[in-house]
Amino acid sequence: MGNMRTEISFTPIAEIVTELLAVLAIDTQTEKGGEAKPRPTLLTTDAAVQAAAASVLSTGEYKAGANETVLLHAPAGLAAKRLLIVGLGKLAKATVHSVRDAAGTAVRFAKPRGIREVALTLPENFEMCSAGALARAAVEGAFVGDFDADTYRSDRKDQAIQTFTLAVAGTLAVRGEADRAAIEAAFAEGAIIGESQNFARALVNEPGNKLTPTILGQRAAQMAQEVGLGCEVHSTDKLHEMKMGAFWSVSQGSPEAPALIVLRYEPEGVKDGPVLGLVGKGITFDTGGISIKPADNMEKMKYDMAGGAAMLGAMRAIALLKPKVRVVTVICAAENMPSGTAQKPGDVQTAMSGKTIEIINTDAEGRLVLADGLTYARQLGATHLIDAATLTGAISVALGRITAGAFSNDDAAYQKFEAALEISGERFWRLPLDEGYAELIKSDIGDIKNTGGRWGGASIAAEFLHVFAEDTPWIHLDIAGTAWVEEKRPYIAKGPSGIAVRSILEWVRSY
Repeated sequence: MGNMRTEISFTPIAEIVTELLAVLAIDTQTEKGGEAKPRPTLLTTDAAVQAAAASVLSTGEYKAGANETVLLHAPAGLAAKRLLIVGLGKLAKATVHSVRDAAGTAVRFAKPRGIREVALTLPENFEMCSAGALARAAVEGAFVGDFDADTYRSDRKDQAIQTFTLAVAGTLAVRGEADRAAIEAAFAEGAIIGESQNFARALVNEPGNKLTPTILGQRAAQMAQEVGLGCEVHSTDKLHEMKMGAFWSVSQGSPEAPALIVLRYEPEGVKDGPVLGLVGKGITFDTGGISIKPADNMEKMKYDMAGGAAMLGAMRAIALLKPKVRVVTVICAAENMPSGTAQKPGDVQTAMSGKTIEIINTDAEGRLVLADGLTYARQLGATHLIDAATLTGAISVALGRITAGAFSNDDAAYQKFEAALEISGERFWRLPLDEGYAELIKSDIGDIKNTGGRWGGASIAAEFLHVFAEDTPWIHLDIAGTAWVEEKRPYIAKGPSGIAVRSILEWVRSY
């Protein structure tokens, strides 16, 4: 991906020289009897921008709907070559998250048109949140918008945006040094988070032949070295030594060796308090194993390490943003293949914890690798756990491709996660854990079985993981329906979404 430069400018907006100046608009119509017409209102106090946009706003053809755009060439009175107006939708519904999407929309508008620089005016008179929160969201959105999945096209025209400028002028520019510093700090933070989300997306985008478990381990180690994290990558011998029979069973059908990736973040001066354990499913390709998947859409199964990628993206951001809490990450990477050495339905495996697992379906493999990952994270000292995995098709049946699933055995930990969602803007919905679901995975031959019938599959999978989290406060994120964007949106390309990076980061920072 291109390395987009980000900068912040306090130059008056009319004087900013740029290929494309984007300004946000909101629909301020109020329902007062009769027919309510949209009333698009620019979120800038700059008189020149308002004058340049006046004629198009007066025609009624532009309604400032969410991510709706209109482009003006050679706008009078502005140094910018083009003026793009991006809508936030109705005032009652717009949030800081609308601003993130609008920034992405501006970047995605520019890319196919060969425009290499975008300046976005920080919205004014938008009282939902602080200028810092707006600045951070805008630059996050710009990075999300800049990512495209076409990395292996031989004629790839790299349309990456070279420069993204946040124009902080108007009333904000005169607020003094403290405000400027706060906006600049938030902007720098947003750039780190946006880059980290794209780091995760780039990993998810890699095909199975280009990203084996071993290569995923190498990429993790390289990133850890760049940002100053401790990293160890182990393989088959370590799995046998640690008696990780559940994790090993998934990898045994493939000639590709598994990788046990361990990252550590140890902030200076923090000797006690919680240790947060991040556990990611890293199935670099999932055929289903002997319980083989149908051919249709199987190529998407390169995305089955999206939970592991989310943990790597979050750890990159954690290393750079330096929260005062210790974090250990365990990613269990394997390729799930059918072969003469693959595990079979009916096999019984012994997990690292000593629990025995009857394999009903070899395609319920994510929970097997996470079982040993959760046990190992606890052994490494984790006092609180969060895992992310493209775990079940059932979560998409329940929540569609709109919202991801979340489960927890601890209300206090989950409340912190809900607060994190307010900042990240990602959509998760808490589903139930319950003894009734746990009943469905009791095995006749061993302790538990790895599937529990057709109904309630997402909660059954979560209860399986609960067996290994035990009573450690734990959150499980099932991102199977949301880790891949099936159809492009104005602010994000079709392909990997990078979901959960921002939410995991904020949950960690809340400690």
